[in-house]
Amino acid sequence: MEAIELLKNKFGVSQKYKHDVIVDGEVLLSIYWHPLTIAERESIMAKSGDDQVGNEFALNLMIEKALDANGKKLFQDGHRATLRREINASVLQEIQLAMMASGQENKVEEAKTDLKSK
Repeated sequence: MEAIELLKNKFGVSQKYKHDVIVDGEVLLSIYWHPLTIAERESIMAKSGDDQVGNEFALNLMIEKALDANGKKLFQDGHRATLRREINASVLQEIQLAMMASGQENKVEEAKTDLKSK
């Protein structure tokens, strides 16, 4: 198998990650997302202006990438003001950090094609 196929199968956009927002031991909201690609990162950075690694980038990342269990976007650009002004920052940061850390502990769906050694 070629290197590009190995990378696509193991780390490509077919992967899905999940983070649960838990309140009083109960899952209030489950958020899913696919890995952040370079193209998506560049687009989000362009929207973030000068704040490319801070609050605005993290908020744009969440708005762009957060999905429900069926793959439907959870947030739209029109939600930005509400997210910024009416939601506890620590809850948003928890979600954003989970999305940026996207590791094995968040994975809910493996690559569609199993890797095989040749």
